[in-house]
Amino acid sequence: MRIGLYPGTFDPITLGHTDIIRRASALVDKLVIGVAINRDKGPLFSLEERVAMLEAECTKLSEQTGTQIVVHPFENLLINCAHDVGAQIIVRGLRAVADFEYEYQMVGMNRVLDSSVETVFLMAEARHQAIASKLVKEIARLDGDVSNFVTPLVQQELLKRLGKA
Repeated sequence: MRIGLYPGTFDPITLGHTDIIRRASALVDKLVIGVAINRDKGPLFSLEERVAMLEAECTKLSEQTGTQIVVHPFENLLINCAHDVGAQIIVRGLRAVADFEYEYQMVGMNRVLDSSVETVFLMAEARHQAIASKLVKEIARLDGDVSNFVTPLVQQELLKRLGKA
């Protein structure tokens, strides 16, 4: 069974993330969505809330793609998380050149730690390339419309969290 790992903080999950999940599902038999705890980033949503939103969105995606998709929180090294879930492939989404520079370094480090785990990059679709969770949160905080960037469920949760629902 080919297992892929798509890691991120998903604070919150955006349409860019779901685009990558949908497309990565075609490459593997099972896709694990690794939700990084990453306390240093100071997420807006708790780990439990991010996992719940991802599980809701991934249930739909799994039904559409026919690929098993599971959500797995982690706080260790990415390569160790890959080992924990049996992943042979790490999936990373790219939006711009700046993403590539960071990801290039990460791949190099992960290859030194374990060269048997491959990293696959998927470019975000053009309509999703500008979407970033950080910007979505800022738009919502400033009373902007985020419906073009997240699903209705995530928009509702975001507005509720910001006291705007």
